[in-house]
Amino acid sequence: MRDGIAVTILGTAAAISSTVAFVPQITRTWKTGGRDLSYFMLSLYVTGVSLWLCYGLAIGATALSLANAASIAFAGTCLVLKLIKDKQRPASTEKKRLRIAIDMDETVADSLREHIRRYNSEFAEKIAADDLHGKHLEEFVPLDRSDAVRRMIRDESFFERLGVIEEAQQVVRELAREHEVFIVSAAMEIPESFAAKHRWLRRHFPFIPTRRVVFCGDKGIIDADYLIDDEARHFRSFRGAGILFSAPHNVLETAYERVASWQDIRRKFVGLQNNRDSDEAEPVVVHKWSVKIMEQGD
Repeated sequence: MRDGIAVTILGTAAAISSTVAFVPQITRTWKTGGRDLSYFMLSLYVTGVSLWLCYGLAIGATALSLANAASIAFAGTCLVLKLIKDKQRPASTEKKRLRIAIDMDETVADSLREHIRRYNSEFAEKIAADDLHGKHLEEFVPLDRSDAVRRMIRDESFFERLGVIEEAQQVVRELAREHEVFIVSAAMEIPESFAAKHRWLRRHFPFIPTRRVVFCGDKGIIDADYLIDDEARHFRSFRGAGILFSAPHNVLETAYERVASWQDIRRKFVGLQNNRDSDEAEPVVVHKWSVKIMEQGD
């Protein structure tokens, strides 16, 4: 008799413990959305206890049937809550964290303006950026001045005086909050620029850690999802997607996705437009040479 009572108490305690074990999980699923729960595990568990319920009914084991019925209710509640929370979860929380590599010269640093200024000063010319139309400055000037133009950018002071491309600081800061951002420069082409470029970045982009500044030769070595660059040649060996930042020298390039300004980049990667009504959106600043590109496309 006593053994029968003990067995009943033991079975009842086991049934209650295994049944109410899901109660704390229901609370956690309600709070967190059940991100740490597997649909497969929950489905298998509900299937298993459903079979136990059928077994209990078949052999007339009332206690076993009741315990498994309660387990079905609790585990099923977790499964339904997870489904509901997953549907309610904002799409932005599911957005992939991207790795974005950003070129320096003529992408965040206005090197062309300084290059033209120095050339005009030395040769008493009045060249403007729009005049280049598909050429670099050294390709545009008379042949006997090409070497002088190249020497200008080998002067370390050249990189100290560069301005910042409009809105680059603000948008790169926003990008860095949502994604992994690297500044990548093919500085090996001008080794004299290393120290000056580093100082320039510390001054204008101090929020980019130095461990995410890469001076290299071939940018194909960079492992990133996107490379934003004004030079299309860097995309040929790059395994990710190249995005061409508009500049006078690349107006004839049509093989890659193009952005005309940092506002275009903001819209693509930061999703600012999702947080604003269309009539409150900021106007897009488009360079003159970008307008020419669009006209050519028409």
